[in-house]
Amino acid sequence: MKAVDTLLTNALVLTMDEEMRQFERGAVAVSGDSIIAVGDESEVRKGYTAKNEIDCGGKILMPGLINAHTHVPMTLMRGLADDLRLDVWLQGYMWPVEREFVSPDFVRLGTQLACAEMIRSGVTCFADMYFFEEAVAQATAEAGMRAVCAQTVLKFPSPDALSFEDSLAAAREYIQRWKGHELIVPSVAPHAPYTCTPEILRATAQLAVEFDVPLHTHIAETALEVENMRRENGMPVVPYVKKQGLFDAKVLAAHCVHIDEGEMRTLLHAGAGVAHNPSSNLKLASGFAPIVKMLEAGLNVGIGTDGPASNNDLDMFEEVRLAAFVAKAVSNDPTSVPAAQALTMATRLGARALHLGPVTGSLEPGKRADLILVDVSPLHNSPRFRRDPDNACAQLVYAGKAADVTDVMVNGKWLMHSRELLTLNEVELTTAAQEYARRMDIFLVEREQSVFSKLVALGGSAEEESFEVQVKVKLEKPDSVLAALKRSEIHILRKKHYHQHDVYFRFEDLSQGWMRYREDETVDEKDQITGVRARLTLIGPSREGDFAHDVLLSRIRYFAPATNSLRFYREYFKPGGETPIDKDRLRWLVRYKDEEFFINLDRVETPDLGYYPEIKSRTGSRRDAEEKAKGTTELILLLGGSLEDTVTLDYVEIAEGRLPGPPGQEPR
Repeated sequence: MKAVDTLLTNALVLTMDEEMRQFERGAVAVSGDSIIAVGDESEVRKGYTAKNEIDCGGKILMPGLINAHTHVPMTLMRGLADDLRLDVWLQGYMWPVEREFVSPDFVRLGTQLACAEMIRSGVTCFADMYFFEEAVAQATAEAGMRAVCAQTVLKFPSPDALSFEDSLAAAREYIQRWKGHELIVPSVAPHAPYTCTPEILRATAQLAVEFDVPLHTHIAETALEVENMRRENGMPVVPYVKKQGLFDAKVLAAHCVHIDEGEMRTLLHAGAGVAHNPSSNLKLASGFAPIVKMLEAGLNVGIGTDGPASNNDLDMFEEVRLAAFVAKAVSNDPTSVPAAQALTMATRLGARALHLGPVTGSLEPGKRADLILVDVSPLHNSPRFRRDPDNACAQLVYAGKAADVTDVMVNGKWLMHSRELLTLNEVELTTAAQEYARRMDIFLVEREQSVFSKLVALGGSAEEESFEVQVKVKLEKPDSVLAALKRSEIHILRKKHYHQHDVYFRFEDLSQGWMRYREDETVDEKDQITGVRARLTLIGPSREGDFAHDVLLSRIRYFAPATNSLRFYREYFKPGGETPIDKDRLRWLVRYKDEEFFINLDRVETPDLGYYPEIKSRTGSRRDAEEKAKGTTELILLLGGSLEDTVTLDYVEIAEGRLPGPPGQEPR
């Protein structure tokens, strides 16, 4: 007889292998980090003996569950922002908090917290994508878990890199250091097609191929992502990333909610794995991934929790049950994704999706000893029927709980024994996590009270705090303006034509100012739109100057690119109301008496306010502002306006009711 390190006996063994073999009274022999034998207890005992023999007491002995997609450090943001759309949740809350708080220490603590939670729920292996991924790898290895840890690469600055070149360089060094580790498979993660350039997709694929490691990414998670891809690139998401060479690498594609059968075949031929995330997709209303068709096509579809900030837990028992239930509801077929198939997705197919099929995912000789014991005797799982061989799988999928897991082994070492964690201290972790929560609460409370802070949190904002010399006047017709621009004193440097669509958000606290969402359409001489630009402007309260006719307004303005929809900004800024302003604008940059001014001729169409010539100039100097105010006064007269009719209100203020009355009267 051959001596082994551990002999697990008196267990209902679910191998989850290709034949789905079960052993009613089975045994598993483990030596070192690997499984040596699996079978009926009587047969295994004939060939093996062990000084460490464990009586499993009739529990289910099976492969550990595999969490095919998550962001484990985000345990520290669990419950931070809920019941929001994906874009609002991600760009309005997650990313700003990450920019403020994410560090190697943050990542390490979040990973440890996640590992403790996953071990307790029977997870032995997971696929992660985050920042400072080497800290994730280190904490995971110390906890004793197996993982594919992917360093995130984005087209804009992230908490761990100022540029994507920095992220790529960090990913290369990290992969070189961790390649060949017994528990950690280093990887690279171009976040998603919409957050990466074609150059990033190609470079990350080449890096993954060079070191023969997986590439982890999000694909077709939302309908909006797919719609934008079709509009901007004329093709769906999967063909687009294929065009960039992404499938030269061993891809793990998370979500794949909105893909068609042709795209499924592309993924299959590329050998890509898919990570299905039912809870996250349901909570964020991203849609229902067509996993029935994926499985029928032969794809390796695993199951993931996604990050604990969007789920909000790492409970794979819940996830497996939802995968089965959602598939049945969407297909209107109760036979879709039966329990045994759902459990296979969480074990053997999940391992294949992570490109770890030869290593883990089933109990077979030669594979690593990644296994769990599950007690199916509690009240919520009694009684047990034996006539159907799939009943054990049904018990686990439809009635099993994470709390039923009693023991967890990874790579031949116990991480939890008799429900006691052996590699992590839960009390210390939860105490440290609560301190982070306290600090993040303070950050968000302060930010929520300030529209300015929320704008800055989106990223890309630029400050223009200056004196703004601005005045406009109401005219019945534009003829006098067009005639004045031909005068020799006014030198035209540049002319533009725009259609401008503005939506002004107002807030109960008037000191917050106005938030303007603007879409600028550039129009050519044939009245054809040649370009569109969108941006946000936070317009602070005006500070009127001492000059005649209220020519000078001093305002604080902050600009940011508007890269999301108007709906996004409504949900993010939560205004008390809004006012649309549509206008046709002719703009001239002119030189008058050695000073430059912008002259706008606006025809305000919504609401119908008529024609307003407007003169603007900005400066950081009050003295310069005074000089320009004089020039502005002169230009108003040259353009045919009266100094008695000048208006210093913004269009939104005019539209809100402070309309100019008949000539000679003050605005009301």
